[in-house]
Amino acid sequence: MSKPQKSNVKVRRFSKAFVWAHGVNAISFLALYITALPMYTEFFDWLYPVLGGPEGARLLHRIFAVTFVLPTFIWVIFDWKGFKLWMKELVTWKKRDLEFFTEFVKELFGFNFKHVRQTFFNAGEKINSIIQIFTALLIIGSGIPMWFSEYFPRAVVQWGYLLHNVGFGLAIAVVVGHVYLSVIHKNSKPGYSGVITGEVPAWWAQEHYPDWYDEEVAKGNFPEIDKDGNPKKPTSPDKKKKKGA
Repeated sequence: MSKPQKSNVKVRRFSKAFVWAHGVNAISFLALYITALPMYTEFFDWLYPVLGGPEGARLLHRIFAVTFVLPTFIWVIFDWKGFKLWMKELVTWKKRDLEFFTEFVKELFGFNFKHVRQTFFNAGEKINSIIQIFTALLIIGSGIPMWFSEYFPRAVVQWGYLLHNVGFGLAIAVVVGHVYLSVIHKNSKPGYSGVITGEVPAWWAQEHYPDWYDEEVAKGNFPEIDKDGNPKKPTSPDKKKKKGA
């Protein structure tokens, strides 16, 4: 007997501002990585003709370095409420957040696991965000003396190159894990649509972020759903008992 098909009912998880900010961040990071490769090692010199030579690669790298800092401003300006919620969640840790990691390891490697109740961002997403903030600050902070080397002591510029490489190395590791979980892993990939359209399957949202989902149901924003994601039918009032029954 085949499993019942999950409902395609969706709910909004992210604002349009977040979707745009996430897209700009992803494209900028990928472009920075590609334009940096031939400047980092001769193995990728074949990219120079595509990028317009060394000068073209350097120019493109600097252009995308500017766009790399834009996502935060996009999110803050057009969705301050969502940005504020994100920052609040990053500094809010409870016992259940620590319990999340035990079950997450089981889920990651395909063992039986249970969902630990989470709010809008789960503990894994909080850690991912914190590391991304750290690497972004490291990349941007070290990139400034590299770009404007004439205004900084030689030692600061040299440290800038080292820290820039460290920052990008850490960032790549985080991005690989992030892409795997959002696009490939069977339990989390249904939520990938959230960064494309802002909406995710209702059943998936209720399953992974039950506390947040229940709050939205209480506010009347989301429908109550059954285990397959179908909206529950309103309970009809009890029929009056027939006389003489």
